Amino acid sequence: MRTIELLSPAGNFEKLKIALAYGADAVYAGVSHFSLRIRSGKEFTYESFEEAIVYTHARGKKIYVTINGFPFNAQIELLKKHIEKVAAMNPDAFIVAAPGVIKLVKEIAPHIPIHLSTQANVLSYLDAEIYWDLGVKRIIAAREVSLKDLKQIKKHLPELELEVFVHGSMCFAYSGRCLISSLQSGRVSNRGSCANDCRFPYTMYAHNEASGTLFKIEESEEGTHIMNAKDLNLSAYVDDILDSDVIDSLKIEGRTKSTYYVGLTTKTYRMAIDDYMQGQFDAKKYEKELSSTKNRGFNDGYLVKRPYEKNDSQNLEHSISEGTHQVYAMVNEDGMHCLAKDKLEPNVVYELVLPKSNIEEIDNEFGKIYKDESGWCIVFKKLQSQNGKLFEAIHSGNTHAIVLPGVLPAFTFLRKENI
Repeated sequence: MRTIELLSPAGNFEKLKIALAYGADAVYAGVSHFSLRIRSGKEFTYESFEEAIVYTHARGKKIYVTINGFPFNAQIELLKKHIEKVAAMNPDAFIVAAPGVIKLVKEIAPHIPIHLSTQANVLSYLDAEIYWDLGVKRIIAAREVSLKDLKQIKKHLPELELEVFVHGSMCFAYSGRCLISSLQSGRVSNRGSCANDCRFPYTMYAHNEASGTLFKIEESEEGTHIMNAKDLNLSAYVDDILDSDVIDSLKIEGRTKSTYYVGLTTKTYRMAIDDYMQGQFDAKKYEKELSSTKNRGFNDGYLVKRPYEKNDSQNLEHSISEGTHQVYAMVNEDGMHCLAKDKLEPNVVYELVLPKSNIEEIDNEFGKIYKDESGWCIVFKKLQSQNGKLFEAIHSGNTHAIVLPGVLPAFTFLRKENI
């Protein structure tokens, strides 16, 4: 069986560190407007991005650079300089969507492998062969492709690597090739500035062309979310994907998602892969964990089932993301303090989400860290900052780092189940 890579999003340097701490084999990230996630791209400067590459490689992991936008003529000279500058940092691959950009990368940075973005919409071995001949090493399959079709692609091109999305937001348009945002707000989705118009509520009308009469179709007072896709969740099918023995990388979407989302999804899919390898696969366990993240409801996309086999892929009620748990704090990199993400209080039990579980039980003046039947927990006896200031409670946004009862792994999350 081939080695399966777990690939996680790195919207900024902190999220990159979290993804690696929670078990990612590789991360993907971008800098500047040539990435399809401008907001996350702006989190990195060229200097911090180079530092992130060094950090990733020092841990024996890989980092792939997103250059998957579709440039205008006026941007090409700037794009050339961008490719040259990032290539000098020696990332492990460029993720590219446009054939012209593939050509540029081959000319400017022939030593950097090319991964083809899902935006290129590869569905068959015919298209895959074209890109293979152009020098593409890996194809990130179209969101609409099936596992059966990927087996055929692998059969025709056994050396071509295949990557599939297994988790994250789903776009209403075909593999993300969306024009809705451009039409309504002038924000071009395929150059990284999507306004998420598909998540908005809409009111529908019926128009009689003969009489000019316009009828409002009543769905609800606030409209209906007719284009709001549920989130992808293939955790229950990781065993089927691995059984196929044709997939090289499982990819998690979400460079603009929260730190908790990055850590929890990475931890869960790492667990699913490792459990499969040990013959202990448990789909319900992974689905329960992933439900703790903010989501719009889940569906299983197109990889294992065809679209006509289901009718529940849209969330017609709302675009609000909801999860079973709320995060209250995250442990700093020093492992000795935490920062509040919600109202943190003494004498309250918080569940610990750990990147690694080799910790010890502690009970002292600051609080208690212990393990019960549900897992590791923490209770603060007092909330004291680094400079000795005491708090009755501390809220999200407060920059005072709170002293922990003992050392915990960096980026550990404190959470509670919503009641």
